[in-house]
Amino acid sequence: MAPSLGKGIFLIASPGLRDPNFRQSVVLLCQHGPEGALGVVVNRPTAMHLSEVLPQVPVLESQRHVLFSGGPVQPNHVLLLYRLTKEPPDTHHVFDGVYLGGNLDSLERVLEKPASTEAFRAYLGYAGWGPGQLENEMKVGSWITLPADPTVVFEKDPSRIWPDILRSLGSPFDHYAEMPPDPGLN
Repeated sequence: MAPSLGKGIFLIASPGLRDPNFRQSVVLLCQHGPEGALGVVVNRPTAMHLSEVLPQVPVLESQRHVLFSGGPVQPNHVLLLYRLTKEPPDTHHVFDGVYLGGNLDSLERVLEKPASTEAFRAYLGYAGWGPGQLENEMKVGSWITLPADPTVVFEKDPSRIWPDILRSLGSPFDHYAEMPPDPGLN
Protein backbone atom coordinates (compact mmCIF):
# COMPACT_ATOMS: atom_id res chain seq x y z
CA MET A 1 0.00 0.00 0.00
CA ALA A 2 1.28 3.45 -0.92
CA PRO A 3 2.09 5.82 1.93
CA SER A 4 -0.30 8.67 2.57
CA LEU A 5 0.72 12.18 1.63
CA GLY A 6 2.95 13.90 4.13
CA LYS A 7 6.46 15.21 4.57
CA GLY A 8 9.16 12.65 3.88
CA ILE A 9 7.34 11.07 0.93
CA PHE A 10 8.62 10.76 -2.64
CA LEU A 11 6.17 11.77 -5.34
CA ILE A 12 7.22 9.86 -8.45
CA ALA A 13 5.81 11.25 -11.70
CA SER A 14 3.70 8.58 -13.34
CA PRO A 15 4.79 7.77 -16.89
CA GLY A 16 1.62 9.45 -18.15
CA LEU A 17 2.32 12.79 -16.46
CA ARG A 18 3.01 15.19 -19.32
CA ASP A 19 3.44 18.49 -17.46
CA PRO A 20 6.96 19.59 -18.51
CA ASN A 21 7.61 20.89 -14.99
CA PHE A 22 7.26 17.39 -13.59
CA ARG A 23 7.67 14.86 -16.41
CA GLN A 24 10.00 12.04 -15.26
CA SER A 25 10.55 13.79 -11.93
CA VAL A 26 10.86 12.63 -8.34
CA VAL A 27 9.75 15.19 -5.75
CA LEU A 28 10.63 15.03 -2.07
CA LEU A 29 7.55 16.29 -0.23
CA CYS A 30 8.86 18.58 2.53
CA GLN A 31 5.63 20.08 3.85
CA HIS A 32 2.00 18.99 3.51
CA GLY A 33 -1.10 20.22 5.25
CA PRO A 34 -4.49 21.91 4.82
CA GLU A 35 -2.75 25.01 3.40
CA GLY A 36 -1.10 23.00 0.59
CA ALA A 37 2.18 21.26 -0.07
CA LEU A 38 5.80 22.08 -0.83
CA GLY A 39 8.55 19.86 -2.19
CA VAL A 40 11.74 19.86 -4.24
CA VAL A 41 12.47 17.94 -7.44
CA VAL A 42 15.49 15.80 -6.50
CA ASN A 43 16.51 14.61 -9.96
CA ARG A 44 17.02 17.80 -12.00
CA PRO A 45 20.60 19.10 -11.76
CA THR A 46 21.29 22.35 -13.60
CA ALA A 47 24.47 23.54 -15.30
CA MET A 48 24.91 26.16 -12.57
CA HIS A 49 27.03 25.96 -9.44
CA LEU A 50 25.96 27.16 -6.01
CA SER A 51 28.85 29.64 -5.92
CA GLU A 52 27.23 31.50 -8.85
CA VAL A 53 24.09 32.32 -6.86
CA LEU A 54 25.74 32.69 -3.43
CA PRO A 55 28.92 34.65 -4.23
CA GLN A 56 28.84 36.12 -0.69
CA VAL A 57 29.84 32.72 0.79
CA PRO A 58 33.65 32.61 0.53
CA VAL A 59 33.96 28.88 1.30
CA LEU A 60 32.02 28.15 -1.91
CA GLU A 61 34.49 29.95 -4.19
CA SER A 62 36.60 26.95 -5.09
CA GLN A 63 33.80 24.38 -4.83
CA ARG A 64 31.69 22.97 -7.62
CA HIS A 65 28.42 22.12 -5.89
CA VAL A 66 25.72 21.75 -8.52
CA LEU A 67 22.41 23.57 -8.17
CA PHE A 68 19.28 21.55 -8.75
CA SER A 69 16.05 22.85 -10.26
CA GLY A 70 13.70 22.34 -7.34
CA GLY A 71 10.53 23.28 -9.20
CA PRO A 72 8.71 26.02 -11.04
CA VAL A 73 7.75 28.19 -8.02
CA GLN A 74 10.15 31.05 -7.16
CA PRO A 75 12.90 29.81 -9.52
CA ASN A 76 15.31 32.53 -8.33
CA HIS A 77 15.03 31.48 -4.67
CA VAL A 78 17.62 29.06 -3.20
CA LEU A 79 16.45 26.32 -0.84
CA LEU A 80 18.91 24.14 1.06
CA LEU A 81 18.24 20.54 2.01
CA TYR A 82 20.58 18.98 4.56
CA ARG A 83 21.29 15.48 5.83
CA LEU A 84 22.79 16.10 9.27
CA THR A 85 23.45 14.26 12.50
CA LYS A 86 21.96 17.10 14.57
CA GLU A 87 19.12 19.50 13.68
CA PRO A 88 20.54 22.91 12.77
CA PRO A 89 18.82 26.18 13.69
CA ASP A 90 16.28 27.74 11.33
CA THR A 91 15.31 24.48 9.63
CA HIS A 92 12.24 22.27 9.25
CA HIS A 93 12.63 18.56 9.91
CA VAL A 94 11.52 16.58 6.84
CA PHE A 95 12.46 12.96 7.74
CA ASP A 96 15.36 10.76 8.97
CA GLY A 97 17.93 13.47 9.66
CA VAL A 98 16.92 15.52 6.61
CA TYR A 99 16.15 19.21 7.11
CA LEU A 100 14.94 22.01 4.83
CA GLY A 101 16.07 25.60 5.23
CA GLY A 102 18.80 26.77 7.50
CA ASN A 103 21.19 29.63 7.40
CA LEU A 104 24.56 30.20 5.79
CA ASP A 105 26.35 29.28 9.03
CA SER A 106 24.96 25.75 8.72
CA LEU A 107 26.07 25.59 5.08
CA GLU A 108 29.57 26.80 5.92
CA ARG A 109 29.91 24.24 8.73
CA VAL A 110 28.86 21.36 6.46
CA LEU A 111 31.31 22.55 3.80
CA GLU A 112 34.22 23.03 6.18
CA LYS A 113 33.78 20.18 8.70
CA PRO A 114 31.21 17.62 7.54
CA ALA A 115 30.65 14.42 9.47
CA SER A 116 30.93 11.33 7.27
CA THR A 117 27.18 11.05 6.67
CA GLU A 118 26.44 14.76 6.33
CA ALA A 119 25.55 16.29 3.00
CA PHE A 120 23.48 19.02 1.40
CA ARG A 121 21.74 19.83 -1.86
CA ALA A 122 20.85 23.31 -3.11
CA TYR A 123 17.71 23.92 -5.14
CA LEU A 124 16.53 26.85 -7.22
CA GLY A 125 12.79 27.08 -6.76
CA TYR A 126 10.38 24.50 -5.43
CA ALA A 127 7.25 22.58 -6.29
CA GLY A 128 4.15 23.97 -4.64
CA TRP A 129 0.49 23.00 -4.51
CA GLY A 130 -2.46 24.96 -3.14
CA PRO A 131 -5.05 23.43 -0.80
CA GLY A 132 -6.40 20.19 -2.30
CA GLN A 133 -4.43 20.53 -5.54
CA LEU A 134 -1.98 17.68 -4.89
CA GLU A 135 -4.80 15.43 -3.64
CA ASN A 136 -6.64 16.04 -6.94
CA GLU A 137 -3.48 15.17 -8.90
CA MET A 138 -3.23 11.94 -6.90
CA LYS A 139 -6.85 11.04 -7.77
CA VAL A 140 -6.12 11.27 -11.51
CA GLY A 141 -3.00 9.14 -11.19
CA SER A 142 -0.32 11.79 -11.78
CA TRP A 143 1.88 10.57 -8.91
CA ILE A 144 3.07 7.36 -7.31
CA THR A 145 4.12 7.65 -3.65
CA LEU A 146 6.91 5.90 -1.78
CA PRO A 147 8.67 6.59 1.53
CA ALA A 148 11.62 8.89 0.85
CA ASP A 149 15.17 7.59 1.16
CA PRO A 150 18.01 9.99 2.04
CA THR A 151 20.56 7.97 0.05
CA VAL A 152 18.49 8.54 -3.10
CA VAL A 153 18.40 12.30 -2.46
CA PHE A 154 22.05 12.81 -1.53
CA GLU A 155 24.05 9.98 -3.11
CA LYS A 156 22.33 8.56 -6.19
CA ASP A 157 23.11 9.73 -9.73
CA PRO A 158 20.17 12.09 -10.42
CA SER A 159 19.72 10.75 -13.96
CA ARG A 160 19.04 7.25 -12.53
CA ILE A 161 16.54 8.18 -9.78
CA TRP A 162 13.28 8.12 -11.80
CA PRO A 163 14.04 5.06 -13.96
CA ASP A 164 15.48 3.05 -11.06
CA ILE A 165 12.44 3.73 -8.88
CA LEU A 166 10.11 2.70 -11.70
CA ARG A 167 12.14 -0.47 -12.24
CA SER A 168 11.86 -1.27 -8.52
CA LEU A 169 8.05 -1.02 -8.76
CA GLY A 170 7.93 -3.91 -11.23
CA SER A 171 5.17 -4.44 -13.76
CA PRO A 172 3.56 -2.38 -15.30
CA PHE A 173 6.13 0.36 -14.60
CA ASP A 174 9.43 -1.39 -15.24
CA HIS A 175 9.31 -1.03 -19.03
CA TYR A 176 9.09 2.77 -18.64
CA ALA A 177 12.43 2.65 -16.83
CA GLU A 178 14.09 1.94 -20.18
CA MET A 179 12.71 5.12 -21.76
CA PRO A 180 15.39 7.63 -22.65
CA PRO A 181 15.32 10.74 -20.47
CA ASP A 182 13.11 13.43 -21.89
CA PRO A 183 15.53 15.79 -23.72
CA GLY A 184 13.53 18.80 -22.57
CA LEU A 185 14.28 18.11 -18.91
CA ASN A 186 17.83 19.42 -18.64
